[in-house]
Amino acid sequence: MTQTIDAALVGFATALSMCVMLVLTQRWHGKLTLDGTDGVQKFHTAPTPRIGGLGLLLGLGAAWYALPNSGAIDDLLGHMLLAGLPAFLFGTAEDLTKRVGVRERLLATMACGVLGWWITDISITRINVWGLDELLIWLPLSVAFTAFAVGGVANAINIIDGFNGLASGTLIICYGAMGLIAYQAGDSDLTQLCLVLACVTAGFLLVNFPFGKIFLGDGGAYLMGFLLAWVAVLLLARNPTVSAWAPLLACGYPILEVLFSIWRRHQRDLHPGHPDRLHLHSLVKSRMVRKQLLHFPAVLRNASVSPVMWLYALVPASLSVVFAGSTGWLIGSFLFSALLYSIFYSKLIYFGWKLPKFL
Repeated sequence: MTQTIDAALVGFATALSMCVMLVLTQRWHGKLTLDGTDGVQKFHTAPTPRIGGLGLLLGLGAAWYALPNSGAIDDLLGHMLLAGLPAFLFGTAEDLTKRVGVRERLLATMACGVLGWWITDISITRINVWGLDELLIWLPLSVAFTAFAVGGVANAINIIDGFNGLASGTLIICYGAMGLIAYQAGDSDLTQLCLVLACVTAGFLLVNFPFGKIFLGDGGAYLMGFLLAWVAVLLLARNPTVSAWAPLLACGYPILEVLFSIWRRHQRDLHPGHPDRLHLHSLVKSRMVRKQLLHFPAVLRNASVSPVMWLYALVPASLSVVFAGSTGWLIGSFLFSALLYSIFYSKLIYFGWKLPKFL
């Protein structure tokens, strides 16, 4: 454990220092890396480097290098980083060129799921739903479902990456929840892996929050989203006593944001990937923070959204830890979290306590 803590601190320090260096040298690479302020989903007020994913990758690489070469955690993290490279590369290509479409990035992330299975021989074989678990015994379907789930979670992290600290803080909450679930199940290696991932993410968070000096970018969001999804896959594969609904609930906030966004756009006859400012975090900014913190500087109003959403993310994450082995309670907790999201959403968009109609 001591060696893992040391590796986590190395990863934290590397991610932090690399992100600071990227900020300090932006005048040399800014022509390629700066994120402008134009766009329906952009809330920052000054061009900002959007290659924080590079700092995270280097931090993770440093942590992996610092781990004992013969340790199980070293193998787990090394395999994950190798499998996650397509997500990082396609996302970073979009950060630099603005020419890589959402479909290509999503397919690249799904390919990471297939690559992860090919490297580790691990895929999702159960979701604790009667009738469907029998189908997942068939390997091609299991691998396809794993790729779909991995792509969905990675895309979810990219969707909530809209305010300073929001995505990275949520990632730490999700890693923390799954690390605690693994600890309860007696899986020390996965617990320590979650610690390493959370510490490296925290190194980026210190530069991103609250002043937004650097952004995750698509490269960082898709990479960290894939790693989060693969931790969920490992949690199920290594711990049969853990319900498949536990990691789903641990990642409840970003997953619910995707599901509600798809439903909202469907109701408005829009493409599922159509950008808008109707995400829950966007409404918190426009109808809550802007009103209550009118005299705060713009950058602090931006950052103030994140603690509000972290509090919500803690609800499903905490419930996942409490009910990790009970599918019934986890399903009920997921529905409760969705109801809570709906009530909060309706209060912001309709100015009243009722379920949203997404009209």
